[in-house]
Amino acid sequence: MKFLLCLIGMVMIIEGLPYFAFPAKMKLWVSKILDISDGALQRFGFTLMIIGLLSVYFGRK
Repeated sequence: MKFLLCLIGMVMIIEGLPYFAFPAKMKLWVSKILDISDGALQRFGFTLMIIGLLSVYFGRK
């Protein structure tokens, strides 16, 4: 359980860093996401999940 909490904390740090360091650029980037089709966002999200799954698999092996 400690490992999971540490992992979630690290992800939150990595995710929050761009918003803290570059708030104006992040607003612009987020507004551009609205122009991307739902299908493209789904494919991108699925690709990231597969890469993450493979990273965990090979990292734990």
